[in-house]
Amino acid sequence: MTIKDDLDYSTYLDVDHLLALQKVRSDPPEHDEMLFIVIHQVYELWFKLLIHELDKIGQDFDSSDLTGATSTWKRCCKILKVLVHQLDVLETMTPLSFKSFRDRLDTASGFQSRQFRELEFFLGYKRQGMLRFFGANSEDRRHVQRRLEEPSLVDRFRRFLEQRGLSASKTNRQNPVTSPTGPDALIQEQILRLYRADDEMVPLFELMTDFDEGLQEWRYRHYMVVLRTIGDRKGTGGSEGAGFLKESLFAPIFPDLWAIRGRM
Repeated sequence: MTIKDDLDYSTYLDVDHLLALQKVRSDPPEHDEMLFIVIHQVYELWFKLLIHELDKIGQDFDSSDLTGATSTWKRCCKILKVLVHQLDVLETMTPLSFKSFRDRLDTASGFQSRQFRELEFFLGYKRQGMLRFFGANSEDRRHVQRRLEEPSLVDRFRRFLEQRGLSASKTNRQNPVTSPTGPDALIQEQILRLYRADDEMVPLFELMTDFDEGLQEWRYRHYMVVLRTIGDRKGTGGSEGAGFLKESLFAPIFPDLWAIRGRM
């Protein structure tokens, strides 16, 4: 492999461009605004990687690649742990520090994170009303709409199980693809049977449960950070703030894997 003379660490990673993206808007600059910007930009990078990895898992399910899916779920679980720990850093910012530059956010809000909505929709937590946070003809809206209208990862997981001889109920088969994922009693019975009879599938089920638990942990910690920072006030950009985040707490992505826990 030949290494070009002009390619080094900085140019390969485009570091100069990356470091120019942190634009503090307060004047005079508020110290903690840099923290706020960096944390959220890093989150967007992790969201990008999660989407990349989950797309790969979807392809693994489509091709019935159990080993590939299991390996990538391990990585996704590790990424979620990092997402949770980053909130420890954000919590070092006091409510007064945030208030000092909050007005500079204007109409910007975390509710407008295209990638997080893509993640939610791809994982089956589909809420068409969330499209209102994106401009009608915007590129962000186009990406989120595509995830809304394509099969979720849960749909592809269930098809993966069908390839291994299982079957989903007619009710879930007939649900519109834009509907949120719901539990399936027939699938639960068959997953329970696989837990008892197929040692190869058990690590996959456990990793998916780990991921689901990690996502719920992140949601809870995120909710508490918002509550700690702005209390029950409205969020920026007209968002509902902590009250809206509370609605998604403890809503599992893979309800079938949780429903069978008490029957093992």
